Amino acid sequence: MNLDLNSLSLKELKDLQSQVAKAISGYEDRRKREALAELEEKAKAMGFSLAELTGVTAGRKRSPSVAKYANPANAADTWSGRGRKPRWFSEAMAKGKKPEDLAV
Repeated sequence: MNLDLNSLSLKELKDLQSQVAKAISGYEDRRKREALAELEEKAKAMGFSLAELTGVTAGRKRSPSVAKYANPANAADTWSGRGRKPRWFSEAMAKGKKPEDLAV
């Protein structure tokens, strides 16, 4: 591939630079995936998982929390009881309601 870089404008050179950076990144990602697949296959052939051999555990996937409380004015507005209390929950508590009154 012969490309006369001296004949290109600054914009064309920057576009080319961007394309080259993307191509390099894509190539590296492909090679990493191929290497990982090869290592997993080799570990499996030997009766292990790659995580067992490297001591790395897979990240724990969390499921969304279940709604425990619902806004009496709008039942679609719910809260799981985790994190910051929603304004409607705090206002209901200030008015003398109990959490059990707002339970789903």
